[in-house]
Amino acid sequence: MRPVLFQIGSFRLYSFGLMAALALIVPGLTIVRPLIKRRGVSADFAYELVVAAGVGGFVGARIYYLIENYAAVKADFWGVAFGGIGFVWYGGLIGGFLGVVGWTLVRRMPMDVVANAMAPAVAMGYAIGRIGCQLAGDGDYGKVSSLPWAMGYPHGTVPTPPGVRVQPTPIYEIIIMAFVVWILWRLATRFDKSGWWTFGWFLILSGLERFVVEFVRRNPVWLAGLTQPQWVAVASVLIGIGLVLVFGRRPAVRVAAGRQSARRAATTR
Repeated sequence: MRPVLFQIGSFRLYSFGLMAALALIVPGLTIVRPLIKRRGVSADFAYELVVAAGVGGFVGARIYYLIENYAAVKADFWGVAFGGIGFVWYGGLIGGFLGVVGWTLVRRMPMDVVANAMAPAVAMGYAIGRIGCQLAGDGDYGKVSSLPWAMGYPHGTVPTPPGVRVQPTPIYEIIIMAFVVWILWRLATRFDKSGWWTFGWFLILSGLERFVVEFVRRNPVWLAGLTQPQWVAVASVLIGIGLVLVFGRRPAVRVAAGRQSARRAATTR
């Protein structure tokens, strides 16, 4: 692990911050641009979606963390709110989703097309983000383990005790979500389905991944033997199943290449 990639004077480049930036930029360029373009929306709209997802995701992840950990942070609530740590994946997902939906509505772009592109893009962003967690050793690792591939994080931002080895859950999630990205890309490009159908599959697959991984993570039991992220994962899977069933027979939305998206963009400027 390497929380600080390099330092020049007082400037430090943190691995988690770099991966968080790449988690927005790389999917936007490699997935969102080609997928919205193939359905007739200007590829340049992808840059706007990257910004909307970044702002919404950052705010959502921080708000979720503050709510979830209010008892622990209330003594210095505003200090933590504007500090450099304290983000939760599901908060980022919700915030990023709302940011993208809100900006898509403002720009009057076809929501169905954006949903189709965001499914594999968000999965890729999650995988890249977990690379940042692994490099930073930020406490997202799992329970104490004696498995051959277990490892310690003694130099992480949330270090493990000397000699203690734990489940490297960020690595598990990177591998699983890379496979999910491949599945969602094929669904988005090989089937002429509604974009919400594709996004429904993202909710199902990502929810199942998180539900399973939680069994070896350190999060405390919240209700009925399950952790809070597991219950959120259950909700994600159920919503995803609903989207798949409702939109499964609807064809993909397409717009006239370049014309309609350009006309809509021009009317908002």
